Amino acid sequence: MIQVLDQLTIDKIAAGEVVERPSSVVKELVENAIDSGATAITIEIKDGGISFIRITDNGCGIPSNEVQTAFLRHATSKIKKIEDLLTASSLGFRGEALSSIAAVSQVELITKTSDSLTGVRYEIHGGKEITKEEIGCPEGTTFIIRNLFYNTPARRKFLKTSATEGGYVNELVEQIAMSRPDISFKFVNGGQNKLNTSGNGNVKDIIYQIYGRDISANLLPIDVQRDDMKLTGFIGKPYISRGNRSFEHYFVNGRYIKSPIITRAIEEAYKTFVMVHKFPFTVLNLTVDSKLLDVNVHPRKMEMRYSRGDELYKFIFEEIRFVLLQKELIPDVGKDNAKQEQKQRQQELQRKPAPEPFEINRKAQIQAKLAKSTAIDTNVATPIQEYKPKIENPKAESPKIETPIIEPKQVKEPVAFVPKQKTDDNNIMSTNVLTDTPSVAEDVQKEETPKGEQMTFVSAGFMTEEARPKHRLIGQLFKTYWLIEYEKKLFIMDQHAAHEKVMYEKLMKQYENREIVSQQIAPPLVISVNPRQVEVLREHQTFFEDMGFQMESFSGKEYMLRGVPLETYGLMAQDIFIDFIDSLMEEGNRLNMDMFIYKIATMACKAAVKGNMELSYAEADALIDALLALENPYNCPHGRPTIISMTETEIEKKFKRIQN
Repeated sequence: MIQVLDQLTIDKIAAGEVVERPSSVVKELVENAIDSGATAITIEIKDGGISFIRITDNGCGIPSNEVQTAFLRHATSKIKKIEDLLTASSLGFRGEALSSIAAVSQVELITKTSDSLTGVRYEIHGGKEITKEEIGCPEGTTFIIRNLFYNTPARRKFLKTSATEGGYVNELVEQIAMSRPDISFKFVNGGQNKLNTSGNGNVKDIIYQIYGRDISANLLPIDVQRDDMKLTGFIGKPYISRGNRSFEHYFVNGRYIKSPIITRAIEEAYKTFVMVHKFPFTVLNLTVDSKLLDVNVHPRKMEMRYSRGDELYKFIFEEIRFVLLQKELIPDVGKDNAKQEQKQRQQELQRKPAPEPFEINRKAQIQAKLAKSTAIDTNVATPIQEYKPKIENPKAESPKIETPIIEPKQVKEPVAFVPKQKTDDNNIMSTNVLTDTPSVAEDVQKEETPKGEQMTFVSAGFMTEEARPKHRLIGQLFKTYWLIEYEKKLFIMDQHAAHEKVMYEKLMKQYENREIVSQQIAPPLVISVNPRQVEVLREHQTFFEDMGFQMESFSGKEYMLRGVPLETYGLMAQDIFIDFIDSLMEEGNRLNMDMFIYKIATMACKAAVKGNMELSYAEADALIDALLALENPYNCPHGRPTIISMTETEIEKKFKRIQN
């Protein structure tokens, strides 16, 4: 028999969509406090928020005659009609929060408006009104939530330990504090003060409080606007990347959300700057036209849809990439950072719970040019080449380079290097570098970063054209590293990582311009293939030819490889050819961006000069020139640094010539 559920059951079911754990309650009530115009908000929890949550604000308060109405389902002051959803700028607008919270807990409300002589104290337990009375209290609102899920034991059973639930609340408060630096937040957990922000509007102050000196001292500012999109905040230098996405913070119109488009744009911009499987640190606030935004797709308003996703992706990608490319990011490894890094990891594990997993959309397909040759759907195509952001300085263009063949010792096959070239004013790296914003915390402003604590990044101008004549090439170390002296610093270049990056950039440009040259193989190689591999080869024949592989069907189960890319000649290029086929089979015959870049990087790695290989001074000098001509010379395609540095001061400390 079908019957209509009673209101109490309906409220409890609806509460499950909004109230998942204590952090959900804190989120809804803090957002309401922000919407009330509060400039100071205090959050206090006990037992991870399971037994006690108190949130106090100095906002406008709730009028006495509207208190009971506020706890009805779909009661809200934020919108009045369906059209208002298109322009809703408030954080909470559904009118479900108070009703849902009251259905599964014991709620006490104390509130007063500025035009009232007295305030109101109101209690509601499990959706049932207990009491309402006048009370003396300051202007604003205080919510006290006791015994969450006391009347729904099955749901309470799924909560984690108090420490874990408290960690979720802590993480949430940090996110909200970073999104609204103009509001003073105080967070107390179990009687201990965990966070206290000033509300002075400076995001970097909050980052310093949450993450400390190491993070706040290695940030790059962003403040750009394009059409009706604005991006402000900070991104971390590649060194402070982490093994998960918990350090990627971004807010849309002041709201913390999760967006596959924004996540992908950030991570693609950092590609080749950070190691594989590492993720950057960001605190970004994106402002867009609210009419094009829909955050009403998720009960907790954590997901977002944007009608111009392609433009949004390109905007974020280009601007982050632009900032990264304008900075000289050579790690200074003179400082002993192993203990500090271990300490940071331990603190991170203790402070933050495991992030909730969420699906990231499949990577964008390769650009239409590639899609045309490989029969890929281009509806969501993304250009294969790195976006070239707008750079005012025309000197930022990379020079065209010829590549003669030289023969280093112990190398049987020729290795291509870039010759040393004189550069004119139109062929130098841009020196129009953005200036770092000084750290806002007093001790960061006035003190240098303590020696012997962590790896930091220096901006010594080593990568500029003006500095190049002053480089003193000292020699080769362990037949792998080249030592270079410049202005009281020792720079150490990894010859394999450096040459790998040069080869990678060269191969990418050659492919984009269809300039990859094939080298004939004599005699041709006969490769056995199965029916699935034959299908891959036929579908992507144009792509393989563009990559420099010359092939033809030899029989039903065999292909003849007559030519390979010149850069990989003699370096088991047939293995790369087979790897391409195998990868395409794994991807369901679809060539995505990640796989393509990985294979180009593999080709560059195999073609690059190896470690434990002697090079001449002329060859090393030419390699430095080629590396400096790149947009991002600091990391190989896999994210490893190409050059590190050590200051004269650090070396003198190691020899005890000066005191620490």
